[in-house]
Amino acid sequence: MKKGFFIALFTTITLAGSSQLLRLDDAVNIALKNSLDIQLLKNNQNIADINNHIGVAGGLPTVTANAADNEQITNVDQKLNTGTVIHRNAAVGNNLSSNITASMLLYNGSRVVATKKRLEELEAQSEQYVNAEVQNLMASVMTGYFDVVRQQSYYKTLGQSLEVAQKRLDIVKTQQMVGMANNADLFQSQLDLNTIIQNRESQSLIVQQAKTDLLVLLSLRPDSLITVEDTILVDKSLILADVLNNIGKNAELMAAGQQISINEQIVKETRAQRYPSLRANASYSFGRNQISAGNVLLNQTQGFQGGVSLGIPIYNGTIYRRQQRVAEINVKNAGLQRDILMRDFTGNAVRTFQAYNNTLQQLETQQQNLQLARKLLDLVLLRYQLREATILEVRQAQESFENASFMMTNLSFTSKSSEIELRRLTNQITL
Repeated sequence: MKKGFFIALFTTITLAGSSQLLRLDDAVNIALKNSLDIQLLKNNQNIADINNHIGVAGGLPTVTANAADNEQITNVDQKLNTGTVIHRNAAVGNNLSSNITASMLLYNGSRVVATKKRLEELEAQSEQYVNAEVQNLMASVMTGYFDVVRQQSYYKTLGQSLEVAQKRLDIVKTQQMVGMANNADLFQSQLDLNTIIQNRESQSLIVQQAKTDLLVLLSLRPDSLITVEDTILVDKSLILADVLNNIGKNAELMAAGQQISINEQIVKETRAQRYPSLRANASYSFGRNQISAGNVLLNQTQGFQGGVSLGIPIYNGTIYRRQQRVAEINVKNAGLQRDILMRDFTGNAVRTFQAYNNTLQQLETQQQNLQLARKLLDLVLLRYQLREATILEVRQAQESFENASFMMTNLSFTSKSSEIELRRLTNQITL
């Protein structure tokens, strides 16, 4: 994900009494725009970008200016070797001094180079953390969005079943009027209709709660009114070998790999502390000391000076050596953490692909089952109207239709969720 991805595209949904149609790309972009987690990570990325500078690494000169002006009142008592005696009370004096000093690091065991490289890796790692959060958020929003579609599909199926139950009740009432049906069939038909109405109301609550969960992901008011009109379309072209080959593009995995490089630079920085440090120094100073009484009434100096300073670490209780050993162990730990992530992501990818492939294989058969269940229900309902089928057969056909429709929707959602997860693992979620 490029840095310029975050663009304010959509107005925040603030709904009082009307419902706003929400499309998938709208939902994803609103979530990216409003995400507090992404804003936090972007701020951390900006901090890393600011710190990635040669000056922070210690590779630029330092210049310092100092100035002091002191007034003084003193009592002077002096006896010179010439025999002159000086005695003065409350003699006024002034001491003025200033200097400007510049220091430039010439060599410190390449510690500056290692530090600058570490800062570069930290900046790149912070960008990967942003990318990882973007992928995770997009996956969550897409899954939540299609969960709303799934729950609405369940609700629609119950609506179709409700129509069948109402039609069955109407048939019974018509037959009863001509003396061809009894109260038992009437009561059972009414009970079945009432049960479906209750189930549909319960499913309506589930739909609303799924929408609320989606709104929370979008960082919008949870009481906002949204309308989702969509279908679940699954990309059937994913191949396991391609997924496994692209696991290395996962942003979290890349950030873990960069942590290895960061720790390697820390090893170099720590090792450099055991090398000599050479600096070039230059300064200009001015001093003026004046007093109204005494042997020296005015003393003024000014001028340049320059030189080099060399610091050689000889012994500090093996602290640097131990710090280096700890840093080397941290490099190994970072490598192990990356290997653990690779293991877990690979295992997750294989399991997810197995679910993806299995549901795709079932979808075609389930589509046929749904068509057959619909035809069976229509046929049995017609036979019931002609009194060639019992009410029990109608109920069984109705349940078969509901189960086939539920299974079709669930398989579509499962395969779509697996597709989203596989793309998240390979850092390939796009709109």
